Amino acid sequence: MKDLDTARSHPSRRSISRAGLAAALTLGILASAAQAKAQKSPPEPRIPPLESSQSPLNLLKTLANHPQLIEAWGPFGGYIVRNSTLPPRDRELLILRTVFLCGAEYEWGHHTRGARQAGIISDEEILRITEGPETSGWSSFDRALLRAASELHRSSTISDRTWAYLDARYDEKQLMDVVFTVGQYNMVSMALRSFRVPMDEGLEGFPD
Repeated sequence: MKDLDTARSHPSRRSISRAGLAAALTLGILASAAQAKAQKSPPEPRIPPLESSQSPLNLLKTLANHPQLIEAWGPFGGYIVRNSTLPPRDRELLILRTVFLCGAEYEWGHHTRGARQAGIISDEEILRITEGPETSGWSSFDRALLRAASELHRSSTISDRTWAYLDARYDEKQLMDVVFTVGQYNMVSMALRSFRVPMDEGLEGFPD
């Protein structure tokens, strides 16, 4: 009875306890939010973009730190993205699947924007690229292209089944360009992520 009488005579103790619990929960939520925000903050570049570079792109500003490299690599990259034997839509399907698998949001942002502007890949297809070649909605040839990118990323070779699909439509030069396109964007993705190249302003990352 004495304990009961004491509790009755001090009702504020219960209120203080509840207030303390609420405060602790609030602090915990705020701490979790701050931690999540910190985790989403982009890391500092390991090789800072060279601001004296005339390019507006952070990737090229970063590579400007090594003029000999960019001079050697530039023509090959230009061939892959502008002059290869692949149809533009096929090329972009290969690139987008590759950079998604590599986790390279920088190239994903640039190539999704370019594909939309050119009207060669729809928003719905862009989302489906993240789901992979086996999701419904792809033509058999689109599925083969996405599977080729996935197989090259995973095991550095194209399976006989996938090769047969591509070989039925493509000539030898196009088959070679498939492999070199995926290889180019695997390499670019490695550079972007290893150097921690910052996203360019206005680029969208991967869909949530």
